[in-house]
Amino acid sequence: MTMDMQTYRCGSNAATKAADAIREALAGLGFPESVWASVRPMVTHNGKAYVHLGMVRADVAEQMAAAIRAPAETKPAE
Repeated sequence: MTMDMQTYRCGSNAATKAADAIREALAGLGFPESVWASVRPMVTHNGKAYVHLGMVRADVAEQMAAAIRAPAETKPAE
């Protein structure tokens, strides 16, 4: 079954926007381009948007996880 062009465009736009956001966040955290250059937008055969993060060194993955956790840890208890 083929996907119509509009479905592909919508998926591609969403994936590109998300990939750009991840790249921007990683660059903003001070990671060099070599870390976030492999981030790529992906669209499946049925138009679903994904972001491929690529392979990352373990120490970099730990730093990314810490950065993601940090805002949750600073939230006041409800």
